[in-house]
Amino acid sequence: MEQKTVLVEDVPHHPPGETPLSLGLKGVCPRCGKGKLFAGWLKLAPKCDVCGLDYSFADPADGPAFFAQWAGCIPAVIFALWLEAVYAPPVWVHLVTTLPLLILPCLLLLRPLKGWLVCSQYVNSAQEGRLIYIDPPDEKEQS
Repeated sequence: MEQKTVLVEDVPHHPPGETPLSLGLKGVCPRCGKGKLFAGWLKLAPKCDVCGLDYSFADPADGPAFFAQWAGCIPAVIFALWLEAVYAPPVWVHLVTTLPLLILPCLLLLRPLKGWLVCSQYVNSAQEGRLIYIDPPDEKEQS
């Protein structure tokens, strides 16, 4: 008979020996480290199929795209500028060399970066920022 671990109180944590980065790169649940995080290439699963963690808390927004473009596109643009300055090739050479260098790193980095950000949100209990309004002190209190 298979035993399932049931958490009475969900305190954000990660499995021993794992970090949000390692969990995200593997695409596994940030709580148990076993269930799948993704239901498709970039679509998050609704919940962990092992421990039942609801992934509705996760909102990586544009973070993965920003990091993927920063890490993948900047070197490709530098290469394209170097290629143009040194060899001045025709446009088709840029399409064959530079275009794949722009697209492939972004596509390959999006999934692990999204997994890392989702796992980091869980482990660090990240939430949307909220403003707290404090009433100004009364004039009588200032005197």
